[in-house]
Amino acid sequence: MLKRLLYSPFLAQLVVIRRCNLACGYCNEFDDTSPPVPLEVLKARLDRLKALGTFSVEFTGGEPMMNPDIFDAIAYARSLGFFKVMMISNAFLLSEDRVRKLNDAGLQEMQVSVDGVQPNDVTVKVLKPLRKKLLTIAKTAKFPVVLSGVLGAAPPSEALEVVRFARDNGFRPRVLVLHDGSGQSKMSQAERAAFDEIREALGGRFSEARDYRTRLLEQGSAPFKCRAGSRYLYVDEFGVVHWCSQTRGPDGIPLEKYEMADLVRAFDTAKSCAPACTLGCVRTQSAYDEWRPQRIGPRARLPVVQAG
Repeated sequence: MLKRLLYSPFLAQLVVIRRCNLACGYCNEFDDTSPPVPLEVLKARLDRLKALGTFSVEFTGGEPMMNPDIFDAIAYARSLGFFKVMMISNAFLLSEDRVRKLNDAGLQEMQVSVDGVQPNDVTVKVLKPLRKKLLTIAKTAKFPVVLSGVLGAAPPSEALEVVRFARDNGFRPRVLVLHDGSGQSKMSQAERAAFDEIREALGGRFSEARDYRTRLLEQGSAPFKCRAGSRYLYVDEFGVVHWCSQTRGPDGIPLEKYEMADLVRAFDTAKSCAPACTLGCVRTQSAYDEWRPQRIGPRARLPVVQAG
């Protein structure tokens, strides 16, 4: 029991399908061919996550709404007693009826990122085609929706407009910084100026994991004790555990074979990519244990498996 408290995951992100209805130019987390993970397989993975002491679970992809069993998977996760059951979506496939089904299934939070305002050569995941759909979600959803503006895929001023739209329409506003395939990022001067304006607009809601974004910008580095593989798990569509979405490499361990010893080892392992990491989900879940040591020296980041 003590080890579960000390090492079990606070959050597991579970890929329910790798396929996506979009093809954003910056994304390496999708393809256009993969089948959905079958419901019985998802149930077995959820059972295993629960047995590992996982606190919360988040369905991701690809686009989770392309899995026809997503409502049943959410309901099953709720029946297992996870503290929070969440989902990441691009929102394009959501309708009033589907949002009501998510309500009925028991979804407790959704995350939607919007890259800008106008479609461009990189992305169509922007406010122009999504505005009415997002307003429908705001009206219908019984669960909170985190709506994130994104710096890096559109003119920087558009990220600020997304944040204002989120704040004005009852969403929880957030800002994301686009990362490359190794989880690292660099901002232009214009993006930095927009970042500062968004930080001022969000106030106290902006800070996350010791305000790592500001530290990255001002100091070029924001070291932390990354607990990926322990406090945070990323389980791909094949049921393999990796440090995060950007370390899908050859030495992942199947979830059904993942044990407490693996959680402890990952917890204790320093990751060489940590100082410049922009993955907020990993940093947030790691922040609680910053006071605890890491006993295994830095390990290099694994190569990313590019989708498609």
